[in-house]
Amino acid sequence: MSFDRSIKIAPSILSADFANFGAEIEAVEAQGADWIHVDVMDGHFVPNLTFGPPLCAAIRKHINTVMDVHLMISPVDPYIQAFADAGADVLTAHLEAGPHIHRTLQAIRGAGCKAGLALNPGTGVEDIDYLLDMVDLICVMTVNPGFGGQKFIHSQIEKVKKLRAMIGDRPIHIEIDGGITPETAPLMAAAGADVLVAGSAVFKGGSVQNPAPYGENIRAIKASVAS
Repeated sequence: MSFDRSIKIAPSILSADFANFGAEIEAVEAQGADWIHVDVMDGHFVPNLTFGPPLCAAIRKHINTVMDVHLMISPVDPYIQAFADAGADVLTAHLEAGPHIHRTLQAIRGAGCKAGLALNPGTGVEDIDYLLDMVDLICVMTVNPGFGGQKFIHSQIEKVKKLRAMIGDRPIHIEIDGGITPETAPLMAAAGADVLVAGSAVFKGGSVQNPAPYGENIRAIKASVAS
């Protein structure tokens, strides 16, 4: 994974056909996806249950870009090695998921993954100043984590601007997760984000049998940022 600040679209497989993940991933990558985003939820930290390490291991062979695994779980540390072994390129843990986030980030990097740190909408940026040299990505939640298809929370634009100023020239991605559309994407790109997670906005209207809409949706989001 080389670092650059170009806009990257990371389709969330939470919006894909669950019975056809391998083909869905191959289709969306062929249509221009830059990363593949995997939302891991435990029914405890967030009110939903999704995927574990076996699913990640199963889809890894279908991913040719970046496997971006977002751990919406608590505790995190006991599962880091399993997700690393399953092939995650980026492992993102929530600041709010436990009392020892410094240790968690150390463990993620120790397992050979890029370390991501996620912030819920109600969390400020003040607590991450001393963590910036330990992270490769900061994920700003622009919806409350737990479900796809929620509406974008506009107060997070200012948070991203503050983060961008704090990061300076460090090689840290700013990722946005939640409510990304051609309307909201340019707001976040202008604020300083470079990785845009999009679920329904990418997968709507398409299928493995008809993947062209995936490409149209990805290009629409990228065009909105470029215009």
